[in-house]
Amino acid sequence: MRANNEATIPAWLKSLAADRQGSVSIIAGIVLPVAVIGLGFGAETGIWYYKQRLIQHAADVGAHAAAVRKRSGASYQTMRNAALFVASESGYTGTNDAFIVNDPPTSGPNQGIAGMVEVKMTIDQPRLFSAIISSDPLTFSGRAVAKISEASKACILALDTTSSGAVTASGSTSVALDGCDIASNSNAADAFAMGGDAAVETGCVVTVGEAATTSALTLNECAAPKENAPLIADPYRDVVEPAVQGTCIGKNVGNTKNLTTLTPGENHPSGITAMRFCSGLQIKGDTHFDPGLYIIEGGTLTVNGDSAKVTGEGVTFFLTAGAEVKFTGNASLDLAAPTSGPYAGLLFFGGRDQLDLGHTIAGTSDSVLDGAIYLPGSDIKYRGNSSGANGCTQIVANTIDLSGNSSLASNCTANGGRDIISVAAVTLVE
Repeated sequence: MRANNEATIPAWLKSLAADRQGSVSIIAGIVLPVAVIGLGFGAETGIWYYKQRLIQHAADVGAHAAAVRKRSGASYQTMRNAALFVASESGYTGTNDAFIVNDPPTSGPNQGIAGMVEVKMTIDQPRLFSAIISSDPLTFSGRAVAKISEASKACILALDTTSSGAVTASGSTSVALDGCDIASNSNAADAFAMGGDAAVETGCVVTVGEAATTSALTLNECAAPKENAPLIADPYRDVVEPAVQGTCIGKNVGNTKNLTTLTPGENHPSGITAMRFCSGLQIKGDTHFDPGLYIIEGGTLTVNGDSAKVTGEGVTFFLTAGAEVKFTGNASLDLAAPTSGPYAGLLFFGGRDQLDLGHTIAGTSDSVLDGAIYLPGSDIKYRGNSSGANGCTQIVANTIDLSGNSSLASNCTANGGRDIISVAAVTLVE
């Protein structure tokens, strides 16, 4: 039966079935394009992974750069510019609109948390071999969050960036700072300077420049001054200065016989009551300041008369038009800043355009100034016998000269104030 079947197959068909010539070419023609496409997709996939790693790295360094700027008190735009520059140097080639900086983060587990900065970016990548399946470009995205972690805080900060002795302790000074640092933004070789018989005890000394110290410096939180540090941010830089308005009141108040009480009675745009003195304020005898805003426009804020007691709680003295503080006698000062409201934590507030002015604050050994002495454009001599150990006393000024015997403590958030972050680490958390 089999022989009969074979006999029926035409000879030409048998010849074709036995012919093997050209089969390799046919197989190669089918397989080679597939292999080439596979290699192309493999190479393109490698490019995709590289682009993704590149943009993620750009997001990481961008977030770190933004947080470093934030730590120094820079504006949002400065933060963004720094982040975009560093990211671009690291390979980001996307558009300006595709680069986003959020302070604080608007997404993720750290959404809305202060002290953190989020950077997000996208970039389009034209297709190569994969263009045979789609003409749309591929979009890669990167996201990172950097955290500013407080390491220590200061209660004295000089804002001047170039002056020698921006913070100076001289003479027979004895300064004891409880749980806080001395910080100077000056880049001078003696940004913090000690001389004479001055003795200073503090957590640490932190300077953008260097410190010129003596053996009478005691550091409780560090082995040596932290020199060449980043700029320390002004914690009150965003507080809006109060409008100078209201009825002018004569500068002479009080007497040596009776206690005088001052009560602000005019509504102020800030939402608190205010009292305005247009030619300085001369305090005589025991005087009590009720809560409110006291605008000192020009002249001098001073206390005349030995043993006078000046008290007040919830008060802010705003100094403008060249007004200076001259507490140089033996007055006993017991003043506290408001703990809430637009000027929370601010006891003395000098206008930022009040430049080249010299303030002096001295008091008896039982004097307490609870709040910030904030004179960003001016210089201050903090001298005499005064104590702030029972609360929060901060000094933030252009330059600061310490003399006399003083003890300060920094526990300001509980009193409505803001911490001066003298040392802070920047780390990536997302």
